[in-house]
Amino acid sequence: MKGFTSVFSSRLSRKSASHAEKDDGAMAGGEGYRNPTEVQMSQLVLPCHTNQRGELSVGQLLKWIDTTACLSAERHAGCPCVTASMDDIYFEHTISVGQVVNIKAKVNRAFNSSMEVGIQVASEDLCSEKQWNVCKALATFVAHRELSKVKLKQTTPQTEEEKTEHSVAAERRRMRLLYADTIKDLLANCVIQDDLESRDCSCMVPAERTRVESVELVLPPHANHQGNTFGGQIMAWMENVATIAASRLCRAHPTLKTIEMFHFRGPSQVGDRLVLKAIVNNAFKHSMEVGVCVEAYRQGAETQRRHINSAFMTFVVLDADDQPRTLPWIRPQPGDGERRYREASARKKIRLDRQYIVSCKQTEMPISVPWDPSNQVYLSYNNVSSLKMLVTKDNWVLSSEINQVRLYTLEDDKFLSFHMEMLVQVETIQAFLLLSDLLRRPEWDKHYRSVELVQQVDEDDAIYHVISPALGSDVKPQDFVILASRRKPCDNGDPYVIALRSVTLPTHPETPAYRRGETLCSGFCFWREGDQLTKVSYYNQATPGFLNYVTTNVAGLSSEFYTTVKACEQFLLDNRSDLAPSLQTL
Repeated sequence: MKGFTSVFSSRLSRKSASHAEKDDGAMAGGEGYRNPTEVQMSQLVLPCHTNQRGELSVGQLLKWIDTTACLSAERHAGCPCVTASMDDIYFEHTISVGQVVNIKAKVNRAFNSSMEVGIQVASEDLCSEKQWNVCKALATFVAHRELSKVKLKQTTPQTEEEKTEHSVAAERRRMRLLYADTIKDLLANCVIQDDLESRDCSCMVPAERTRVESVELVLPPHANHQGNTFGGQIMAWMENVATIAASRLCRAHPTLKTIEMFHFRGPSQVGDRLVLKAIVNNAFKHSMEVGVCVEAYRQGAETQRRHINSAFMTFVVLDADDQPRTLPWIRPQPGDGERRYREASARKKIRLDRQYIVSCKQTEMPISVPWDPSNQVYLSYNNVSSLKMLVTKDNWVLSSEINQVRLYTLEDDKFLSFHMEMLVQVETIQAFLLLSDLLRRPEWDKHYRSVELVQQVDEDDAIYHVISPALGSDVKPQDFVILASRRKPCDNGDPYVIALRSVTLPTHPETPAYRRGETLCSGFCFWREGDQLTKVSYYNQATPGFLNYVTTNVAGLSSEFYTTVKACEQFLLDNRSDLAPSLQTL
């Protein structure tokens, strides 16, 4: 997008200006460096670990994953930790008997008493020396002390990867907190279509036929070193009953492909009875969703069961060529069964949105993604996290500096990005609020001829329709449909963020009067540098239609970048008193 389409600043950019600082960073995070919270586990897969196909049981893998992640969390916290949640897991490869499982876990970021732990799982064939990526996982652990409240120390990221994960972890935490509301909003506001009436009932399997209920007595070997039931053990039991339910539908040995977020609602201890229930909620053409619920009680001591955990698992059945087989339809029971059936369809859409928007690489995403209520949380997440990833790149190069306005460039991942930085004599929150209102952008940015607020999604996200003048030799002016996502700092040292990216809306299709422009990743970032002093940074990952304009400015053949930055500075200085009353309420 023309002018400022994206802004984000990073303290890393200052490293780019000094070779000495870059050398120091290489020593801190280069060869031989190891994250102090990193824990590695290697396990040889024995017959006792495998299922009927001679492959490592996912339940056993979950136990190893949880153990490794817990040890990493406790290494950082210096005290006992418990599993709070495990994000979605997509299994890319199965592991055979005789192979080795290599698990690596490290703390990405610590918050007050919780921390995010990143886990990577790979398999290794000792004979051929081949290795495969199996899955990645993100777990949240909570530090726990009996007699005192825990306040975790912050992690200190060193490498570019660590800085990226540390920065994006705050956005992932926000998405987890909104997860339940996302499901509720989709089910409340969207019509979930099904074709129950049109299906041949003679070919359908009653859902009740797949129901499984199993009880487990928690014994000392099932507990961790704090006496609580080991989270990985509960997940393994859940996978077991889910596999049985899936097998009852397909009359074959299913393969687990996806686990939707585990969320532990409460602890259980040695002596508890855990009741695990599973049922196939819905069967699609090549996959089925199984819902699992865990409840706990103590014999003779409790009148009501405690809800411990719930999860949804997606299974497929593979033929001899490892291709998914067509599954029989499911016939839900009236009432709750039909509700679970329709909710499974909604969750499938959310899973596809989440996998498509959140999990794919930046270079694999289309520039403009369709906007709808089911994916708004994930688009907002991707908008902010993409900008944070761009900021944490280590190889920014200082191209020019004019009157304390710095221009940096970055050639990476088939994109040319630029970053402009300046210091302004305003409070950080004032700069953030003034520039997050895109309706005022035309007051200082000539590349924004007019701005219309299309939809105020929530307090932090809004969609705008922007019209820009014709660029270069273009005859037609451009228009953009932009999602603007703003974030306040999660912790000390974090910046205020305004992230911008293109989306598509059915209410604003392309028209002959304008050439539709797109912005992939852009936005502002604000750091407090002192009293009434803010560092304002702007980032833009140039799209092909904008590339010639960017290179002209980077090469010094045009001063439009510099002129626009100075106009932004003057706008902030002229309007810094406008927000004084409202700032008192923040």
